[in-house]
Amino acid sequence: MQKRFLLDESEMPTQWYNIQADMPNKPMPPIHPATKEPVGVDDLSHIFARECAKQELDTEHAWIDIPAPVLDMYKYYRATPLVRAYGLEQAIGTPAHIYFKNESVNPLGSHKLNSALPQCYYCKQEGVTNVTTETGAGQWGAALSYAAKVFGLECAVYQVKVSMQQKPYRSSIMRTFGATVEGSPSMSTRAGKDIITRDPNHPGSLGTAISEAIELATTTPNCKYTLGSVLNHVAIHQSIIGLEAEKQMAKAGEYPDVVIACFGGGSNFGGIAFPFMRHNILEGKQTQFIAAEPECCPKLTRGEFRYDFGDSAGYTPLLPMFTLGHEFKPANIHAGGLRYHGAGVIVSQLLKDGMMSGVDIPQLETFEAATLFARTEGIIPAPESAHAIAATIREAKRCAETGEQKVILFNLSGHGLIDMQAYDQYINGDLVNYAYNG
Repeated sequence: MQKRFLLDESEMPTQWYNIQADMPNKPMPPIHPATKEPVGVDDLSHIFARECAKQELDTEHAWIDIPAPVLDMYKYYRATPLVRAYGLEQAIGTPAHIYFKNESVNPLGSHKLNSALPQCYYCKQEGVTNVTTETGAGQWGAALSYAAKVFGLECAVYQVKVSMQQKPYRSSIMRTFGATVEGSPSMSTRAGKDIITRDPNHPGSLGTAISEAIELATTTPNCKYTLGSVLNHVAIHQSIIGLEAEKQMAKAGEYPDVVIACFGGGSNFGGIAFPFMRHNILEGKQTQFIAAEPECCPKLTRGEFRYDFGDSAGYTPLLPMFTLGHEFKPANIHAGGLRYHGAGVIVSQLLKDGMMSGVDIPQLETFEAATLFARTEGIIPAPESAHAIAATIREAKRCAETGEQKVILFNLSGHGLIDMQAYDQYINGDLVNYAYNG
């Protein structure tokens, strides 16, 4: 009874997948807020590395070569295991077969390193010396801090203030790798000062931190902004997850009926889902795709599809997306990586087209699922990943009721070993649910 399915080095993918090239309905373009014209590579290159800007707007090339230096770094921790969750299946009493892709095993503990490495590589190739970013719970900030050091770049991170307070060791990790870290909103940028002036007790959001990071990038010589989710070039880099999982599922002799991932902006969801979704598009397969988001931040299930800014201050291009509004202030849940007001452009179009669905899950249900997973599989998941586990358990219980033997695949996007304060609060009965009041 095999539990883990591995790939050797010769089987690792050498290209990323770009779903934009295969989408039957291309997403609407990002537009410049002043001119209302579609933005081009030159516009985005003021903020991002030029190669990332090119990938962002690429609707023609389905396959993009992974640069050799990036592939060499991937080989330190990839391919990550695909695992059959026999213990969880037994605890639920389901006929479903549950698999998870374990992205928690890399040195930084989450999937975020998959995009941090290429973004820093492209910046280095362009002659950039400094990178900056935002981070919520800190997985992306930690990954970027390390990747910047790998490629000899200086790194500055704006971490959502409430997440910094909830998870102080994540900022310690970033500083260990040599990054500077500010709680957002801060007094170090115009955007931060304006937010604090309006609301002195603002707990911060990914939108506020993005504004501060973009302001720093655009006012600092030789500095570029890097992003850990939402945009297409990030999903392209993360497709390494699903491409590996395809090969590993073949080794297991199965193919997923349902693919599930947690959802903040879309990086790990797109990473595991898009390589499988291409078979729905091109071959007529019927795999179901579910994005699990917090009940208190339900842009997929309760957001409005329209053009909106990707940040609180309005520094980004206008993006066509499902959004709760760029000034949305999320509740202080522990899944800090999912507290973002909007969904990525690609995911938003796919949701409009009915090629995927979203579910919103209360905080207490996520920790109940996380605790069951920890006790049956021996891994303490990140609160973000616990949303995917909760959605998986819902599906597995439906199979138990109907007798269907579905194959369910979910992405374990990161471990929760720096989130133990949240687990303590859950075990002590101190956590509560937060409903969306929009």
